[in-house]
Amino acid sequence: MAFNTGKKKGAISDINVTPLVDVMLVLLIIFMVTAPLMLNGIKLDLPKTKEVNPINLNATQVILSFSKSEEYFLGKDKILNNEIIPEIQKQFKKNNTDTLFLRADFNLPYGKVAKLMSFLKRGGIHKISLVTVTEDKN
Repeated sequence: MAFNTGKKKGAISDINVTPLVDVMLVLLIIFMVTAPLMLNGIKLDLPKTKEVNPINLNATQVILSFSKSEEYFLGKDKILNNEIIPEIQKQFKKNNTDTLFLRADFNLPYGKVAKLMSFLKRGGIHKISLVTVTEDKN
């Protein structure tokens, strides 16, 4: 039995795990809430559309962001123009996918986004999904 009757003196060898479990649960909740926010760390003003195909972006998908200042980000990492195709191909192999999710800022001219898509297709990336935000239903 594990009861202490007071007759036996010595060190207590029982570990109280309740505080440990409490801290671990709080950390789990914090990571669950912040994980989706970390993926969208690049601030873009995405076009608003009616929902067609709902997608939930996650870390296993290859996401290319094209900012208003014409900078490129693969995931959260900034990449140079000449590194786009090799880095995307590397991510495709790593994540075992062939679909690129393109997030382009709404304020970019249509021609620049079209040129980027043409550049990607010439580089062998044929499955490109454009990411937008859902507009309000009002």
